[in-house]
Amino acid sequence: MSYSSSQHVAEAARVTERLTPAEAVKLIGDHSVTFIDVRDPAELAKTGSIAGAVNAPRALLEFKADPASPMHEPALTSGKRLVLFCASGGRAALAAKTLHDIGLHHVAHVSGGGFAALAQAGAATTPPAT
Repeated sequence: MSYSSSQHVAEAARVTERLTPAEAVKLIGDHSVTFIDVRDPAELAKTGSIAGAVNAPRALLEFKADPASPMHEPALTSGKRLVLFCASGGRAALAAKTLHDIGLHHVAHVSGGGFAALAQAGAATTPPAT
């Protein structure tokens, strides 16, 4: 393998806007910002999410971002700034680059710990499914 997953994540992080968990938490409640949880639904069921975040799993991201797709998630094309997060930061960086590459440029990702770090920084969370 000539290009590792860590190199791929590092490149995505380098070319997209990164926010620390503390910076991201300051944006919660800003009506011009939407938080996007790119984790799989099974992860959200186990851990909960950030209150008010929209789930758009990375595996389905291109379909969720395409207004012509039956899976379209309007929050992704609302024109608001999108702040993406995952469990640790890698998937969010890759997802931010994907969205940027398909033409959505008001995108940032949370680096440095993902969901748990956001919760620790003071983000309100939803409970796990029971």
